[in-house]
Amino acid sequence: MSLDNETGLDPPGIRIRPVSGLVAADYFAPGYFVWAVLIANLARIGYEEKNMYMAAYDWRISFQNTEVRDQTLSTIKSNIELMVATSGGKKVVVIPHSMGVLYFLHFMKWVEAPAPMGGGGGSDWCAEHIKAVMNIGGPFLGVPKSVAGLLSAEARDIAVARGMAPGFLDMDVFGLQTLQHVMRMTRTWDSTMSMIPKGGDTIWGGLDWSPEEGYECSPKKQKNNNSEAGGQNGFGNLGNATQVHYGIMISFGKGVAELHSSKLERVDFRGAMKGNHLANTTCHDVWNEYHDMGVEGVKAVADFKVYTAGSVLDLLHFVAPKMMKRGGAHFSYGIADDLDDEKYEHYKYWSNPLETKLPNAPDMEILSMYGVGIPTERAYVYEFSPTPECFTPFRIDTSAEAGYEGTCLKGGVFSVDGDETVPTLSAGFMSAKGWRGKTRFNPSGIRTYIREYNHAPPANLLEGRGTQSGAHVDIMGNFALIEDILRVAAGATGQDLGGDRVYSDIFKWSERINLKL
Repeated sequence: MSLDNETGLDPPGIRIRPVSGLVAADYFAPGYFVWAVLIANLARIGYEEKNMYMAAYDWRISFQNTEVRDQTLSTIKSNIELMVATSGGKKVVVIPHSMGVLYFLHFMKWVEAPAPMGGGGGSDWCAEHIKAVMNIGGPFLGVPKSVAGLLSAEARDIAVARGMAPGFLDMDVFGLQTLQHVMRMTRTWDSTMSMIPKGGDTIWGGLDWSPEEGYECSPKKQKNNNSEAGGQNGFGNLGNATQVHYGIMISFGKGVAELHSSKLERVDFRGAMKGNHLANTTCHDVWNEYHDMGVEGVKAVADFKVYTAGSVLDLLHFVAPKMMKRGGAHFSYGIADDLDDEKYEHYKYWSNPLETKLPNAPDMEILSMYGVGIPTERAYVYEFSPTPECFTPFRIDTSAEAGYEGTCLKGGVFSVDGDETVPTLSAGFMSAKGWRGKTRFNPSGIRTYIREYNHAPPANLLEGRGTQSGAHVDIMGNFALIEDILRVAAGATGQDLGGDRVYSDIFKWSERINLKL
């Protein structure tokens, strides 16, 4: 599954390609559905293969490279044009999920851009072909979990497993070195860099603030059946608990994460010398860029102590320069000052909603549909690994726990509201504020709606993964979400669905973000 570390494309002698057709992603494995439940329900209202198309793509490679290597973007364009032409001019409803949401953002810019960089469809292509885009679990502004994945091949579950069985995942028995192989593999996938948080400190917060500031983790569940306006979903609430600075995405030590910036003593890592390579006598084929940092480089990273969304980019450039140089040709993470600047015509900006304009399609609708009410990874407490010679030198400190009630710090991970993978801020901000009404990011005033699905676990074993789940993948079997999609696929508008349905504090958090609109 690894790709070439220099090109981000096929390694010599190995070709893996996505399956085509509806079977490409109906089930992940026997019995574990992804799109299957939705496909079956769409079939019940008359859809079939001639008017329902699965846009499968190689999710390992960069979005633009799916066109360079496989002509995937051209295939999607041709299929949409064919469906519109053979249905008497009816426009399509597009339903992206997860990374597919970013991929389709890229597509909407590509299809209108002139060849050879784009598809040459012209500025009215989306207006003429797309009725609605129903984004499910969209990581529009990235996910903090991607940073932990690139930094130490970890997330909360892996860190917990390592805490329960110290050394097991790092064992060199039979040359397994599981996490090192995972890191080596995923760092060859350019697509992972599409998920790095976008917008820097403006969006995610700085050393002393964050949009979710004051958010209190609470186990109490509160029901909210109001389908129009929102409030708290019961996972947490805004209170006067000791402030947690979620803007600090990575901290070395629990204590520094809670300090005011004026009390932090930091040593800038950016000018640190790399050298004195870590020993690699037993590293076999899992050598990664950490081994080129040396002891001095590793120490410099920890001495900087805290990293926000802005400095996390500098951190990744420091620990994985080759990976970030390759990814930097395909993705960008900033906020555009002037969207009319010609530089934003380059494809590397197309999947960042803060550096692109939505199409000129005033009759099109965009729905942001996502789960809430599940603790979702937002920030991490790190420590040195005890034996870094052949391993990742840093790891999540699973011993870091909240010292007071109400703070969502557990096992070295700070959590906020979300769908277990994508924080609510990332999934909802653009529809709540960035694209709401006519803005510089949405100049034609495309109507945007937020549809939140409050998580409820399965009531019994017969429900399987649940019919009211808000979890990132299990939401694909959520009855309320399926009903919303069926109604739009049958001709309804976002207003017909009831407009916004909000349980979280997404509007309150969005207002705290000072972004020029």
